[in-house]
Amino acid sequence: MASKPRKLSDVGEEQGRPRNGIDPRLLKALGHPVRNDALSILNERVASPNEISKELGESVGHVSYHIKVLKECECIELVDTAQRRGAMEHYYRATFRAFLTDEEWARLPESIQPGMSASLLQTVMTDASEALKSGSLDRRQNRHISWTPMIVDELGWEEIADSLGEVLGRVIEIQAESAERLARGDEKGVPVTVAMLAFEAAGPDRKRVSPQKKKKA
Repeated sequence: MASKPRKLSDVGEEQGRPRNGIDPRLLKALGHPVRNDALSILNERVASPNEISKELGESVGHVSYHIKVLKECECIELVDTAQRRGAMEHYYRATFRAFLTDEEWARLPESIQPGMSASLLQTVMTDASEALKSGSLDRRQNRHISWTPMIVDELGWEEIADSLGEVLGRVIEIQAESAERLARGDEKGVPVTVAMLAFEAAGPDRKRVSPQKKKKA
């Protein structure tokens, strides 16, 4: 039976880490784009460093190093080995997803926050671009793509942020439940990317859209 993905922050609390501290393993796991990408792949499926290197366009040695770091951070685990072309290939899967809580993000040095945001955005854009080129982006009629600029007050912003956090939690639960069903049957899994963004828009010169007034009948 597949294990349910957990947050590194949850594990840190289990081991007695202060709630307002940052697990150093979390920073190490998220501290390099290759580790971010490899962890994303291993959350989707079991894979070897060789397979990951081909997908990322990186050398096997470079990827293997970052896989070793992820294993040391307890983000992944070895699940299988196989002889391939005279060499032993190791296969891994993610044991949980690495997330930063709002409190942990606020404690990060401001100098590294933009880099982590840029890495994540690049991953989202790359996934979307490849899906568009392959035709899979619009394959399902109920796929969701939306862009919703708006003006809200501070309470509205907090409610949006909380709502998206709840949705993410449910998405992770759905993925774990699907993994268990897939492990029990022969159904082929559907590769899915779920991306959510909510941020303060840039620039005072951005065109503001006023709420439409309801016309009288």
